[in-house]
Amino acid sequence: MRSVVTVIFNSRQSLELGVDVEPDSAGSQAARDWFDATWVRLGCEPLRPSGKILLLDKILGVADALGHAQLSQDAQQAQEFARQAALALQKPRITVDLPGLVVGF
Repeated sequence: MRSVVTVIFNSRQSLELGVDVEPDSAGSQAARDWFDATWVRLGCEPLRPSGKILLLDKILGVADALGHAQLSQDAQQAQEFARQAALALQKPRITVDLPGLVVGF
């Protein structure tokens, strides 16, 4: 499956990444585990006052922590982020809107 992941950092900066993935339940779980581990490694903070952390919150947090500079300059890191997001969500089009705090598909 071809998936396009767009990360919107602000009104002037966005990044569009295309990846090819084979969606399956094992890959989806591995991607969720990757977001769990990366969330912790990057020291991301919960977005909700309740402290509950959803998968979409982890995707937002990891994208924000990596930032435009790192994802724009490190193609391997950017492709890994896009691949993991595509595997976790199994959608052909994913938009990570950091200013709006929304992951849409």
